[in-house]
Amino acid sequence: MTTELPAEGQVAAAYNAVAQEYAETLRDELAGKPLDRALLAAVVEMCQDGRIADIGCGPGHITRHLASLGAQPLGIDISPAMIDIAREENPDLEFKLASMTDLTEPDQSLSGAVLLYSIINLSPTERERTFAQIFRTLRAGGIALVSFHIRSEEFSAGEVQHRDTWFGHSVDINGHFLEPDQVIDEIADAGFDIVSVTTRMPHPEVEIPTERAYVLAQRPGPSE
Repeated sequence: MTTELPAEGQVAAAYNAVAQEYAETLRDELAGKPLDRALLAAVVEMCQDGRIADIGCGPGHITRHLASLGAQPLGIDISPAMIDIAREENPDLEFKLASMTDLTEPDQSLSGAVLLYSIINLSPTERERTFAQIFRTLRAGGIALVSFHIRSEEFSAGEVQHRDTWFGHSVDINGHFLEPDQVIDEIADAGFDIVSVTTRMPHPEVEIPTERAYVLAQRPGPSE
């Protein structure tokens, strides 16, 4: 696969290539992830009402779970193939093709944003732009939940894993293992207050064996 695509084009091309296998593998992943479910429920409760964006929604399974909790979700992804699957499997929900570094949502139009592992393919500059976009689109008191991989047996925090094959397809994509303090600083620099930081070890039977972090952040100001 050529490396001439811009970074976002490489990410979209990789997820387009693996969309079907990715959806089949992760469709029911939340059934084995009680902490993830609890944090998503906390986001919905803290947001109270209004729209919650599932940013980097993939095939839409997190978006669907948010809806089951009573939220008004919007799924956003850069991969057309992922959005097609999400729409086909969730025809009653709304999905939009867009980049998280350049969201099309109006200022302060969202009550919450969920980014489950969707920042792992971003460079530091792209993360900075993404967190600025999340801040811009959240209303005062809005909540963001960001999760990412910290380390594995093979990779340490701060290292980059390059994939040239994924689910049996040729791809060209980087995945970043991130130090929690670095991501916390990036989120705080965007203007957020940090509410909670949680780390956990993997559930070996339902996910790849990496240590993970979850950062819950809030845009300052009273919620409406």
